[in-house]
Amino acid sequence: MTNVEAPTYVPGHGLLRGRTAVITAAAGAGIGGATARRFLEEGARVLISDAHARRLKEYEAELAGEFGAASVAALPCDVTDESQVGALFEAAVAEHGRLDVVVNNAGLGGTSPLVDMTDEQWSKVLDVTLNGTFRCTRAALRRMRDTGRGVIVNNASVVGWRAQAGQAHYAAAKAGVMALTRCAAIEAAEYGVRVNAVSPSLAMHPHLAKVTTPELLEELTAREAFGRYAEPWEVANVIVFLASDYSSYMTGEIVSVSGQHA
Repeated sequence: MTNVEAPTYVPGHGLLRGRTAVITAAAGAGIGGATARRFLEEGARVLISDAHARRLKEYEAELAGEFGAASVAALPCDVTDESQVGALFEAAVAEHGRLDVVVNNAGLGGTSPLVDMTDEQWSKVLDVTLNGTFRCTRAALRRMRDTGRGVIVNNASVVGWRAQAGQAHYAAAKAGVMALTRCAAIEAAEYGVRVNAVSPSLAMHPHLAKVTTPELLEELTAREAFGRYAEPWEVANVIVFLASDYSSYMTGEIVSVSGQHA
């Protein structure tokens, strides 16, 4: 098995200069937090949200200290609550006067054999991961439709394509995110809005380590071609690409961010 170290962190190149972005589930060290930082490094102004208000406030303060208070704002949002989703997007327009990019990163996992899975377990994962992405995509498109511009990037997963035991609810939700992305892209094309998704395999962060056994993490890492997991910022780099003008002809695409063997 090849073991390749993560590449050197890539500096910003102003790819999102002047853009305003909303990023959900962006409090902390996961993909959402890494995406917020990368967007700021690329010149964007960001409104970050998360269901965890304390962590969100702490991360807002951290980013504001590095990039300036004018570049970052935060608003708690539970994506299962339509009123909170509406308030988030109203705040984005009120704060910055425009909405250019939305990154739908909110998702909820868990592990349970299908025969033991409860309706509550199934519904909770689907409501956050799929329904939450739907609510935020709908809210974004309603605002972007009138301006004739915008980009939405959803966070899917390779388990939307590949089977993994104990992940029926999460896999079904992420496969739904992929289908939602493709359908939304076709509808949004007529008013100049692009909708794409990333599909990561294994991006390591503290929360994942807490909810996944060391044995499973070792097994999943062994499947990766480079013999290592992705850093969250490596996934964020692809989200930056999809949000930028470098992907201007791409819509309805699901981009695999994976080092897995076929």
